[in-house]
Amino acid sequence: MKQGALSGFRICDFTGQLAGAGATKWLASFGAEVIRIEDPVRQGRWDILRGMEPFVDERRGVDMGGGFNNHNTDKYGITLNLRTERGKEILTELVRISDAVTENFAAGVLEKWGFGYEQLKAIRPDIVYVSNCGFGHEGPYSSFKTWGPIVQAISGLTFTSALPEQPPAGWGYSYMDHPGGYYMAMAIMLALIHRQRTGEGQWVDLACTEAALTLNGPALLDWSVNGRPTRQPVQPSSNRSRWPPMAPHGIYPCAGDDEWVAIACRSEDDWQALAAIIAEPWCGADDYRTLNDRLQHEDALDAELGRWTSTRQKFELQQQLEAARVPCAAVQRPQERIDQDPATENFGLWPTVTHSKMGEVRVDGQPVRFSETNWHMERGGPCLGEHTEDVLTRLLGMTPEEVGQLHEEGVL
Repeated sequence: MKQGALSGFRICDFTGQLAGAGATKWLASFGAEVIRIEDPVRQGRWDILRGMEPFVDERRGVDMGGGFNNHNTDKYGITLNLRTERGKEILTELVRISDAVTENFAAGVLEKWGFGYEQLKAIRPDIVYVSNCGFGHEGPYSSFKTWGPIVQAISGLTFTSALPEQPPAGWGYSYMDHPGGYYMAMAIMLALIHRQRTGEGQWVDLACTEAALTLNGPALLDWSVNGRPTRQPVQPSSNRSRWPPMAPHGIYPCAGDDEWVAIACRSEDDWQALAAIIAEPWCGADDYRTLNDRLQHEDALDAELGRWTSTRQKFELQQQLEAARVPCAAVQRPQERIDQDPATENFGLWPTVTHSKMGEVRVDGQPVRFSETNWHMERGGPCLGEHTEDVLTRLLGMTPEEVGQLHEEGVL
């Protein structure tokens, strides 16, 4: 197997959940050696996904969380009790041989442990330190703690998502954990590139609320230039399109229980093609003759279209509309998307990895392809402390007996 694009980099990793662990998963999948450090006293409970569903079978515990396994493939896992002086000494040795330290604790946690940026620089002057917390380490809100839904609400994203005459619904459980992880992965790699070029390390202070704010770009621009609010007080946009204006544009019910299809008419040609397939009198009504007419009567249009789609199978409808070049896609359930969609069947998006306790499990791959240094996933997420002996003997020169003694002393 070829060397990964990031082979040769070592990451001393304190990240958890998805906003952090999702970032270092990218690095590990491209060959970086990511050493995940966890607390033996709390039994991995900093990362609550360790023991959370989904599960592969009836077994439960800190090594059986499906989400944790998914976000931590090909990482090494060790335990280290930083309440002890020996634990701090071992961490110091690991930092000295690492290229980056990564974490997504609340602001100031590493500094409280004695490993803030100044202390890390004293250990290794060119260290790259990347922190990812809700509001960053500076400013009036830096002491506030967040989760993905809080970040979404404070940044304004939650406000943009609502059904007509309903309060904001948000963007799912922790949407910003995903983009937050992507931003963090980019930040780590950019800082490492800078270090390669100049020999200079640095602290990258990432604020997830600021990352979220960037996703409001078109709405902020429209308000700044045109004075238009993101959502009109009476008629929130829901799945409708305002930039550019399109109608119909939405998700419509299909035959069956909770089955849906997405349809978007970008132009008059799209609308005429759709109307020809529907072939019902209402399509020719004056209310729907032009785009402006359809936008003015969008509620009625969506109701008519939803009535028509509700008697049809979603995949059959998708094929019919695609043949007429009308933008359309069936809303797929996970099994349909992963196992039955021919568009993703050969792209390797859901590889199978081997977990030490779960066995073979499918996980999320990476949505990119490198012709020469592609990503690779083989091992599942580490069980708690699974690689402690391997890392300490292989990298720090300890003997198995020394490691065993450290376990007895509560250091590991």
